[in-house]
Amino acid sequence: MLHFARRLAVFIGLIATAGFAVYGSATDARAEVLVEKLVLSDTIQPVTEGELSRAIARANKDGAQALLVELDTPGGLLDSTRTMAGAILSSRVPVIVYVSPAGARAGSAGFFLLESADIAAMAPGTNAGAAHPVLEFGGKPDETMSQKIENDAEAFLRSYVTKRNRNAEAAEAAVKSSHSYTAEEALTQHLIDLTASSDSALLAALDGREITRMDGSKLTLHLAGARIEVLKPSLRDDLLGWLINPNIALLLLVGGALLIYLEFNTPGTIVPGALGTLMVLLAVFALNLLPIRYTAVLLLVAALVLLMLEAKFGGHGVLAIAGIVCLTFGTLTLVAAPVPEMAINPWVAIALSVGFGAITVFLVRLAVRARCMKSRLGASALVGSRAQAMEPLTPEGHILVDGEIWRAITTEPVAAGAPLRVVGVDQMLLHVVPAAPPQALQTRE
Repeated sequence: MLHFARRLAVFIGLIATAGFAVYGSATDARAEVLVEKLVLSDTIQPVTEGELSRAIARANKDGAQALLVELDTPGGLLDSTRTMAGAILSSRVPVIVYVSPAGARAGSAGFFLLESADIAAMAPGTNAGAAHPVLEFGGKPDETMSQKIENDAEAFLRSYVTKRNRNAEAAEAAVKSSHSYTAEEALTQHLIDLTASSDSALLAALDGREITRMDGSKLTLHLAGARIEVLKPSLRDDLLGWLINPNIALLLLVGGALLIYLEFNTPGTIVPGALGTLMVLLAVFALNLLPIRYTAVLLLVAALVLLMLEAKFGGHGVLAIAGIVCLTFGTLTLVAAPVPEMAINPWVAIALSVGFGAITVFLVRLAVRARCMKSRLGASALVGSRAQAMEPLTPEGHILVDGEIWRAITTEPVAAGAPLRVVGVDQMLLHVVPAAPPQALQTRE
């Protein structure tokens, strides 16, 4: 009986061990099938560059089977594009770039990212291409410079398109002639690997597919039933994404400048100066992430000089108008945007230029007048004021000045009610001279 009990205990232990092993294997299998997803629905610039780099690093750290990048972009900066494509090409985790949802596009710089992926996919109703490079520093380059930039972009695209076994000629056409492809055309031209209507359909279609990495190694994807974890942007990413909008940066710059000016004119208030400095620093930080035309910066400096000259010396409005025109052209051309989505809105530029110009002239003129006025107290403040004789002055008598009665002396007799002008003061005695009445002055003029 004891022997039988021992055998039964051993048998139950073996069953329990096997069960835990199977359960552990199943749990590990479920944990391994993880696909992390990053949504890039913005222009390509340093902020999105940072988001992609952090997403790739996290996918590598978490041991995800793949990183799924849902892409919808009109394009962006070429430098950021190169960095992002390089991060995709060097990622240890396979990167799937998926142009989605329907109506999305991978325009210009987005096309480079699509072609750099281990798996390039598009949803029905999307398009990609139009990847001809645009000069980010503005101006009209000569033919040689344009050819250099185009050839460099083509070579960059060709360097990894051929490695991905995709159609290099069709890819180059998107750069040379800004050709754009629908999802079906891109699949036919062998620019993408497949089309799919949803994330789950995409992963199901990729399950068991063998891909070739950039180093030539082969990898089989196991993505059936994978858990998709969406990477949410951090507060930092949201703030930077808001700041990099050139219209927001311009509003912060102008508002900050006005608050700093207010602090200079009312020292000790502290709040306007601190808030204005913060706004200007945020604006400078945001504009530093964008391609800036230095000729536009010179226009802005010239505009400020003209507005100051108008306020100080007066130019019958000519200097103010010239300053506002310089300010408008400077703000309109400040950002050398490769795509319209990164440019400053013309209406925002015009409204800010006119408003800032008018406010600056008005405030500076008030400050100049206040500084030119002498600080006088008591009877000395009456010098230059108009007065009226309350009685005949022969040569002394009483006069009325600004509603106050004063004793005054004159160099010649003056009748009662005669207009006078205060020319000096000796202790509490005013010195006055006859002054022509306003009506007489107007008649002589």
